[in-house]
Amino acid sequence: MKIPFLTQKRSSILILLLVATGWGCTPSQNDPVSSTDIALNEALVKTGGSLVFFRFPAASDLQKIPQDPKNPLTAEKVELGRHLYHETALAINPKVKKSLMTYSCASCHHVDAGFQACLPQGIGEGGLGYGSIGEGRQSDPVYRESELDVQPLRSPSTLNIAYQPNVLWNGQFGATGVNKGTQNNWTKDTPKEANFLGFEGVETQAIAGLTVHRMGSNEDLFRNSTYRKLFQNAFPNVPEVDRYSIKNIGLAIASYERTLLATEAPFQRWLRGEKGALSDDQKKGALLFFGKGNCVQCHTGPALNSMAFYAMGMSDLSGSRVHNVNPNQSDHKGRGSFTGKAEDMYKFKVPQLYNLRDSPFFGHGSNFRTVREVIMYKNRAVAQNSVVPSGQLAKEFSPLHLSPEEISQLTDFIENSLRDPKLTRYVPTLTPSGYCIPNNDIQTRVDRSWFR
Repeated sequence: MKIPFLTQKRSSILILLLVATGWGCTPSQNDPVSSTDIALNEALVKTGGSLVFFRFPAASDLQKIPQDPKNPLTAEKVELGRHLYHETALAINPKVKKSLMTYSCASCHHVDAGFQACLPQGIGEGGLGYGSIGEGRQSDPVYRESELDVQPLRSPSTLNIAYQPNVLWNGQFGATGVNKGTQNNWTKDTPKEANFLGFEGVETQAIAGLTVHRMGSNEDLFRNSTYRKLFQNAFPNVPEVDRYSIKNIGLAIASYERTLLATEAPFQRWLRGEKGALSDDQKKGALLFFGKGNCVQCHTGPALNSMAFYAMGMSDLSGSRVHNVNPNQSDHKGRGSFTGKAEDMYKFKVPQLYNLRDSPFFGHGSNFRTVREVIMYKNRAVAQNSVVPSGQLAKEFSPLHLSPEEISQLTDFIENSLRDPKLTRYVPTLTPSGYCIPNNDIQTRVDRSWFR
């Protein structure tokens, strides 16, 4: 490869650097190495030790995906979970009979929104319709506010969830990781009691969430359809009488969720050696992310997230399309709502950053509409939520001094370089029940006209 603007010595150093950091595994021979590539490579090595630190494994390479040792990944469990995650026939415990078997896990975490809801607040039972990417889902007028299956915070993404040992904005699910020693907060007769099962957060949430979201085991369907073979393959050592339990359904769903990796995002391709996968502005935005902007201080690893909690003074969930939320709910206190500790109040978990642009709602309260708005907010570092005491605000919440051009470059990197355009590869065309996905109400079937 000829690199005319580099000296021979510089070229030799570059080659050694690329090999040593795991970059040049399968580079395109048509992609020239630019000075920005070199600078970005050096920044990644400085912050993560190597480029490999930021790479996802292939979704099919199950042994390399972070997993719960109590729920080892198998292709058979993943395949079962792929269907169950989208299966509206699990919705067997609605409060209103009209909604029987009309909603699924994917109602609030679907592929068209990057496995988010594409709404300020996801709606499970009591929702109607879909629109084109989930934006058209509304509350059914026959439901009272108290009957709707909604949460007081924005529905987090299940994309790249394998890199979250503890899940939800306050990290309450998971018996390990940051929740070691919090057993006194695993309140009996609440979803948090599921932590006593001893699983990590992905598994715990999948198990507890089935009951929370009024779903259950549809044994008649499982015994008399393709599901019977899928369950047998996934849990061959479990007697059939015990095979269709809520626990096993949750473990299969969690297995599938752990394989939802944004491996085809341009930044991941760049990390694998495709230097032309990013534009020059996107590379400059990446340099800002891992350099001047210091986003990597909180957003790190393959998913660009972390298990840390910070108070950034963002507003809580509110507005005309928000249901059954009041400003005094403990959920608005973030990690403190789980631990009860004063030092944890108003601190929320650092989210992953892939496919953000697929849903126009950001922050735990959905009060930002674009990635650029979030960056500008953090650039100014002026809290918008007067309820959050200034003494609780993170020291990391300080002005970044980015110029308008730098804000545009950083936005370009996050919106476009971190977007996997092929996530539909993870979604079945149909589930064994034959019901419409991700919802099975009449309006959704109209909206998703491809379904017959």
